[in-house]
Amino acid sequence: MPQFTRLLSPVTGSEPISGATSLRTRLISRIEREAIGRALRETRPISELGHWDVEPDRGRVVDIVEASHAGRVEHLVPIRVARMVGSPYGFLRGSAVVMADDVARLPVSGITPVIGGDAHLGNFGFYRSPEGVQVMDINDFDEAHVGAWEWDVARLTASIWVAGRENSRTEDDCRDSVLACVRAYAGEVARLARIPLLTRSFERMDVENLTAAASDPGLLAAIEKAAKAARKRTSDRALPKLTGENARGEREIVAEPPLVERLSQSDAELVAQGLDRYLDSLPAQWRRVLAWYGLSDVAHKVVGVGSVGLRAYVALLEGTHPDDVLFLQLKQARRSVLARYVHGENAWHDHQGQRVVESQQALQTVSDPLLGWTEFGGNQYYVRTFRNMKGTVPLDGLDSAALADYSHIVGTLLAKGHARTSGASMIAAYLGDDDAPAQAFAAFARGYADQTEADHATMLVAVRSGRLPVAEGFTGSAFRPGG
Repeated sequence: MPQFTRLLSPVTGSEPISGATSLRTRLISRIEREAIGRALRETRPISELGHWDVEPDRGRVVDIVEASHAGRVEHLVPIRVARMVGSPYGFLRGSAVVMADDVARLPVSGITPVIGGDAHLGNFGFYRSPEGVQVMDINDFDEAHVGAWEWDVARLTASIWVAGRENSRTEDDCRDSVLACVRAYAGEVARLARIPLLTRSFERMDVENLTAAASDPGLLAAIEKAAKAARKRTSDRALPKLTGENARGEREIVAEPPLVERLSQSDAELVAQGLDRYLDSLPAQWRRVLAWYGLSDVAHKVVGVGSVGLRAYVALLEGTHPDDVLFLQLKQARRSVLARYVHGENAWHDHQGQRVVESQQALQTVSDPLLGWTEFGGNQYYVRTFRNMKGTVPLDGLDSAALADYSHIVGTLLAKGHARTSGASMIAAYLGDDDAPAQAFAAFARGYADQTEADHATMLVAVRSGRLPVAEGFTGSAFRPGG
């Protein structure tokens, strides 16, 4: 696949996630970068963004999914499969590895900011800023990596079309929503490209900005309801739901197999050692804060769709008063599904947990201050606050107008993330000021929605034949967070 070599071309001014290594480097001016963007539009015409030819009965999809199960907790794999085969959108959520293999076969412009890698419609949501303000942004970074900005836009727009169909929206409704998303993305990238990088780095969307950005009454109501629910997702609220008192009168995390499982003493000790190493990845001021908490208990807790089967732990920390509690989550980090298409078989980061954390901090305006990384038991992890006012706007209640309005918002958020790293001037110049990019991505999204439905059908055949194991009763709603 020789076109990928262009992703690393120095003409694009791309950079590693870790950023600058010297302030004495000769910079490419904004005017020069805009000229590069316009020139790249000639080498990859906008019309090429819209091409996708559906391949029915793709056996390689099952091969790819099976390969992604290697190294996962074996008895949890059937839950992952169940969540993927529950619906085409569930399949899309869990198959970032499949779509990466697909979009990486397409031509690329060569403009490579840090991208989310899994920018589907459900991976945007609420969380608490370090100042205690509820904000909304991209909120999943397991697959984040330097890569083609088109890959994120393609995945987001395809997810909008798939979600729209599952919500019984018409094809015209789905198209309108994708057009709204891409127009918002292009407009926001262009706006941000004109302002200083440091200024755009502070741009964020809190709940107040979010409600101002939404115009549809149905979406406003959904946002307000979801934000209110997310504000209750805090450690102290989680305490009575996740823990109970053991025979010794101590708090411990209550088992709910297979989604929440107690650990052996030796495994719990490994996690505890990993948490001690995690402290080294934090800034000194947050190490001082955590010095006043003690580890009380840990358990394995299944989360998400694509992440099911990877190791994920929740840790209960208690402070100096019974009401002062903190839950941390440790999630296994593996190489991004995009990495091999950008760097071949050479890893960009020695530590994949560090990659996830640095990508999150690059793409979000503000991030969880307790983000860090660690390793134990031969695996690498990132660590974050659990139940940090996290939540999403449920997609299953959005009518056509609300879906279009929400698509506009997530397109804006994706643009903010891309523009915070590198390439905003080039992307803006490449997209131009016409409607051709929106029309092209709408064509792609419809074609890839058809592909997703065909791949979902292929997965169902693999399940019915016994090739893929499936757990009964774990499909749930693909429109809401799993686990």
